[in-house]
Amino acid sequence: MTAQLRADARRNRERILAAAEAVFAERGAAASTEEVAARAGVAIGTVFRHFPTKNDLLGAIVKGLLARLAEEADALAEGGDPEKALFAFFTHVVEEAAARKTVAELLAGGGVDVRVGKPLERLQESVGTLLRRAQQAGAVRDDVRPDEVMALLAATSQAALLGGWDPDLRNRTLKIVFAGFRA
Repeated sequence: MTAQLRADARRNRERILAAAEAVFAERGAAASTEEVAARAGVAIGTVFRHFPTKNDLLGAIVKGLLARLAEEADALAEGGDPEKALFAFFTHVVEEAAARKTVAELLAGGGVDVRVGKPLERLQESVGTLLRRAQQAGAVRDDVRPDEVMALLAATSQAALLGGWDPDLRNRTLKIVFAGFRA
């Protein structure tokens, strides 16, 4: 019986997180936890049992996204073409930024206190690995540093949130950024 309760709690947590990602992507960080509960098909008390505050819920979403991005970067570092992997990852993150508006806002300091230290450090390490591999392959200048890549990644992701940032503008912007990276 206890194992069943734990499994139910895990499923509820996963449903809440999936619903929260969708609600906050649609409505921004101002969306209510009641909307999240309704979308997840659970009572508001269930949401608060898993995430005592809205910041806890937003933090879990951001941490999950950062972990997924780090895993994607690691997979590209392990099996991708070192000359293309960093650029492919960078492009993917920027393309996904608009769909994850709330997360990008939070990472940029959007007025909500979300602590993401360890997951962000892991992502930085993964991006650093992609960068080192690209530099070793001669695709990226030796003087480009991981913190510079992260800053440009954050800036271009934020820019992707702006209205009117069509695919043509995004592609031209990425082309300029990548030209600055190239050896």
